[in-house]
Amino acid sequence: MINKSSKISVILAILFEILIIITAIKTASSNPWSYLLFLLWDAISIFIPFIVLKVANSNKITLPSSFLSASIIFIFATLYLGETLKFYSMFWWWDLFLHGTFGVYGVIIGMHLLQGIIEKTKNTTQKKFSKFSLVFAFCFTISIGTIWEIYEFLADYFFKTDMTNGSLEDTATDLIVKITCAFITCLIYYFSKLKKENNV
Repeated sequence: MINKSSKISVILAILFEILIIITAIKTASSNPWSYLLFLLWDAISIFIPFIVLKVANSNKITLPSSFLSASIIFIFATLYLGETLKFYSMFWWWDLFLHGTFGVYGVIIGMHLLQGIIEKTKNTTQKKFSKFSLVFAFCFTISIGTIWEIYEFLADYFFKTDMTNGSLEDTATDLIVKITCAFITCLIYYFSKLKKENNV
């Protein structure tokens, strides 16, 4: 069954694909093959969240209801706006904004994943389970963030892009921003959860 959120995600994906195709047609004669190949990868990447959601649903793994839309927008903002339209060069904060955003949303994804994988036992207090959940979500976010940095390096190497700005400083800064945002999100969640439990 297709819900409202799924319909919005499909519409977003179609719109983004159209923009990518238009860009490819307009720049086909003035750019090297590596640029067009990267545009092709942009188009393919838009569908990755749908595959991830399909696999998750098949294995009864819980993901946030906003996962599809958020992932599609993030991929579009990172690959198409950031690299293809050169937002990374035009706006110094664009890269940091995206990594910070993922630091926050990665924790949310991690919390949902754990809910679908592990159930709290009677012998485990809610406080301990909440702490474990946050540690898992934090580690999950940092792991995915590290994999993304590897992806940026490989994209620069094979497609001659400039996602890492050719420096270790950029990669380190991205990770620091991501870790900081993920940590702050975990703290906010923990204390809000603690406050809610104390009010019960």
